[in-house]
Amino acid sequence: MVLVFDLDDTLYEELTFVRSGFRAVADYLNEQYSIPPQSGLEFMLQKLLSGRGRIFDDLLDYHGIYTKKLVRKCVSVYRFHRPEIALYPEADACLERFGNYPQYIVTDGNKVVQNNKIKALGLDRRVKYCYITHCYGIKNAKPSSYCFLKICGRERVSPKEVVYIADNPHKDFVGIKPLGFKTIRVLQGQYKDLILSKEYEADRQIYSLRELNEDLLNQRYERRIP
Repeated sequence: MVLVFDLDDTLYEELTFVRSGFRAVADYLNEQYSIPPQSGLEFMLQKLLSGRGRIFDDLLDYHGIYTKKLVRKCVSVYRFHRPEIALYPEADACLERFGNYPQYIVTDGNKVVQNNKIKALGLDRRVKYCYITHCYGIKNAKPSSYCFLKICGRERVSPKEVVYIADNPHKDFVGIKPLGFKTIRVLQGQYKDLILSKEYEADRQIYSLRELNEDLLNQRYERRIP
């Protein structure tokens, strides 16, 4: 059996990356424009909580230094900073518990950003390989099965011998279930309360990686071939 994990909100809390990025932006603006870093950080977090999507624009405008160029710089600082993030304790324990299984990661997103996350979490040293889908072109991002089939080829196994554990029912499972991959959804993160049709949902659901065990991995899953 081969275990494949999603990254964001499956192995660590994605919001911690957001906070880390905001902190990096606040530090940059303090260095360049003497904006107190704590007030800058609190401003961005408050905007995030209010659902505002132009956080950097609003912050720069509030301090009277708005330019499109500076917004782009803030985005760059946010994306490419060294994140201060950590695995969920249950994810750390899960990776250790199933250390005798081949383990992989498949994650969408900017390849530099995702690679920085992987290194910050130490996953580059713990799993066999991390597939960042955007390295293979946007068309091969989830729900594409491209990276999952690459894992099958690498391990010389069929899809039925691969289990994918992830959190986002919009894209994580719909593309690979019909091919025979086993799928498990962790009900955590921003999608934890979202329920979609059977086509999009995983074969099994758990509330925490603490629940992942040998019996669950080896169950016979119903295949839903379209």
